[in-house]
Amino acid sequence: MTEPAFVPDAELDCRGLNCPLPILKAKKAITSLVAGNVLKVVATDPGSVADFAAFSRRTGHKIVDQSEGGGEFVFFVEKV
Repeated sequence: MTEPAFVPDAELDCRGLNCPLPILKAKKAITSLVAGNVLKVVATDPGSVADFAAFSRRTGHKIVDQSEGGGEFVFFVEKV
């Protein structure tokens, strides 16, 4: 898994959590950030790919990068 060139402002470990917990925890964590900050989320639930895409469409927060490897899904979400 290749990390993006930027450093996230906050990180959230959602390994072992199933839907809807990764999204709920991300929603709570992103409220403490300011616009332009990036939240890194690591999840193991394969459903998180569709969940984060829907979360981005619904909230307007941007998924600036995502990757998958070793059973982990990594999302970098920029707060708008």
